[in-house]
Amino acid sequence: MRDPSRRRMLLITGGTVAGGALAAVTPLTAQPSAHADTFVPTPLAASDPEPNIERAKRWWLPQRNVWTPIGWKGHLFRFNCVYNGALICDPSWVIAAKPNTEPYRGKNFQTTVVMPLRGGGFRDFPATAREVWDDDLGYGRQGWVEESDAPVLWTEHRRHEGLVIRQSVFAHVPGGGPVQSAVEPIYAWTRFEVVHVDPLNAPKDFTFQLWLSGSYMKPSGPYQDENGVPLTVFPETAPIAGGLTMQRVYNPTGKPITVPITDSAGNARLLVATADKGTIAMTENPKVKGVYDLRLGLPVTTGAHIDVLIPMLPQPLADAKAEMALGREAALAECQAFWKETATTVATIDTPENYVNQVVRRGPQLAQVVAEKSPDTGMFTFLSGSYAYDVLWSTPTSMVSHMFLDRLGHHDVVEKHIEIYKVTQGKRTPPGAVFAGGSYPGYLSTPKTLQAIDWMSDHGAILEILSVHALLTDRQDFIAKWLDVIVKACDFVVQACALTGHNGVKGLMPPGHSTDEGVETQGFISQCFTYKGFASAVELLQRLKHPRAAEFAEFADTFRATFVQAVRDLADRSQKWTDAQGKQWPVFRPQFAGEGVWDAFTMLDTGALMSVWAGLMPASDPLMKSFVEFFRVGPNQRLFDPAHHNALYRAVLDHEQSSSEPCYSWNMFHSWRLGDRAHFIEGLYGLLTGGLSQDTYISSEHRNAIYGNLFSHPIITWSLVHAVIDDSLVADQLRLLRLCPLEWLSSEKETRFEKVPTKFGPVTLRMKLDQRRDTLKVDFQGDWHHKPKRVVVDTPPLPDLKWITVNGKKYRTGREVVL
Repeated sequence: MRDPSRRRMLLITGGTVAGGALAAVTPLTAQPSAHADTFVPTPLAASDPEPNIERAKRWWLPQRNVWTPIGWKGHLFRFNCVYNGALICDPSWVIAAKPNTEPYRGKNFQTTVVMPLRGGGFRDFPATAREVWDDDLGYGRQGWVEESDAPVLWTEHRRHEGLVIRQSVFAHVPGGGPVQSAVEPIYAWTRFEVVHVDPLNAPKDFTFQLWLSGSYMKPSGPYQDENGVPLTVFPETAPIAGGLTMQRVYNPTGKPITVPITDSAGNARLLVATADKGTIAMTENPKVKGVYDLRLGLPVTTGAHIDVLIPMLPQPLADAKAEMALGREAALAECQAFWKETATTVATIDTPENYVNQVVRRGPQLAQVVAEKSPDTGMFTFLSGSYAYDVLWSTPTSMVSHMFLDRLGHHDVVEKHIEIYKVTQGKRTPPGAVFAGGSYPGYLSTPKTLQAIDWMSDHGAILEILSVHALLTDRQDFIAKWLDVIVKACDFVVQACALTGHNGVKGLMPPGHSTDEGVETQGFISQCFTYKGFASAVELLQRLKHPRAAEFAEFADTFRATFVQAVRDLADRSQKWTDAQGKQWPVFRPQFAGEGVWDAFTMLDTGALMSVWAGLMPASDPLMKSFVEFFRVGPNQRLFDPAHHNALYRAVLDHEQSSSEPCYSWNMFHSWRLGDRAHFIEGLYGLLTGGLSQDTYISSEHRNAIYGNLFSHPIITWSLVHAVIDDSLVADQLRLLRLCPLEWLSSEKETRFEKVPTKFGPVTLRMKLDQRRDTLKVDFQGDWHHKPKRVVVDTPPLPDLKWITVNGKKYRTGREVVL
């Protein structure tokens, strides 16, 4: 089996390529036409209509290789459903290990859906290592059952024989309540149902097959073209040790029966409830010992179905039979009650674009599935992914809290999943040589038992979680509990920046491990996350009139001034690119000191563009504006081939989305700050349709590879909320509708942003056009815990709009409306 280490995979596949020498270039322009068999970048022209979801979907080739987690809040294990319906039951790690799943290593299982070949029979089980998508191009048809509160995932199998079988799956814990041990039995209820019969030509009955095996589809290299980390077949991991047994079936009446399939110990590995007048048979695969062919037949009539119950781990037969006896409908009813949202703080976002609404609806559920209650500590934590990154990179995963769940009002969820950081404060040493031998009581870090690779930015990222949560919720119990942690965390930043035994810029965070590169650098990401978290803490302390607020505010000013000078010094010694006007601009390395490994893409993802988001540089600074343009139109664009690109290649902005890791599209904050509506809206829709699976809304780390995570949801959520309700642009000011997509202004449907958390308190905004489309009716309410000094309503650039009414009062458009 190939080496599954993420760092190793990157290092052996050309990850050392740097930016290279840059020559004068002509910016990329949209080609007037292209051959029908090519796929080229298509930048939007000024004359193009403003994007919406349906237009944006056409910007991208469909994402390949998708897998989506199915699970239960807090459970240690998750099922992973592949785009083709394969269900992977792997309770242990794949790419990164952690101690609490080590006892379950190798105790995996997989069911793979195999449809009949055109000429009859079934394809052979794979015999060599290769990409899963070699069999089916990597595309499937999936979605969530929208009428269900519980996450029920369907996969359609459209058959040329003349029928459509819909496979649906949901997870269930017996009893339907919250986890206790977090390793209690968990089952995947899977139904195969005929949902369409061709009226002209369809068979009387139909038989398909499930391969029963160990988990053999695993994410792995090679980082070549679009093959970033695709699901790869490893046939040697498929055989089931000890084999499986299905008792002989005698069913002359053809009535539905329950058939258990057991392992060598007599425990249930799966149970099948056959269809009425259905068939079932199991044999060992003729070519691979330890893999089994389970043949399932059903009549081709609408509603005919087969239920397959799959435990994550083998279960005592009596227990599995009890779960099956409960019945799918009763199990689903328990799931509906478990998943129905009851928290009164949760926001409602309802727009005329159902896709947007469903992203907002399903994202928080997925975030709670990609999380766990650690059995050893009893504490909850978010994870960085499912079936790849089942550990914790605190920096990117912090964004799930402060840019995503807290911004949608899931405050209790956030509080429950960040307790781990209070326990570990001061317990670990920062990941840099300069810190060796010291004592750092304020340092916030990832618990060792969950650690993937520690980054220098983790401290600031965790501090941002705590500070933003306090600012948004104003929960006094939370503030009292965490205030000392926050103050000590600020002390650590001051302490760290005072260290001088390094070769970086003094007065900033010292060099250390900035990313996964395995080398020490004084990276932009370390400075930006540190300052962002520190500045938010200062804002909180100022609100609280804390006696140390002025001291820390002065330090923040000094840090920012030192950073700005360091950026200008770095600009002087940087390589240059030449814009269309012949002017040269610096191409910033992603670090002030040290040598990075992956500068070709980290200069976008973790580099200087972060400075605007962090509040360290203004978006209007020519150095910042030119660097965004470098990724939009610079020389990398001439090399960019979107159909054959992976995360390690030179990065560009493709429809305002990072071509490396979409979650790090920091240019969005430049466009937001500048009020650059065209680029902001393009980026919002680009991320919605290009950073997520358009079917299941699960995020990819980079397109076509590493799914099962929530990496892109934070910047999407932050952007779509701030497009309508903005509490961040100007201190003590709330801006409404500043960058609202025109698609959300409808005369047919009211757009609702209800109970949206802001730093001032929850805000509700409802809006609808009249039938003439010349008047926008806005209803606005704020439940203030800190009332803003100013509330401004901006005029959306909607043709024919003449009036805005706010809470019944009429205003002419084109003027600043101050409430």
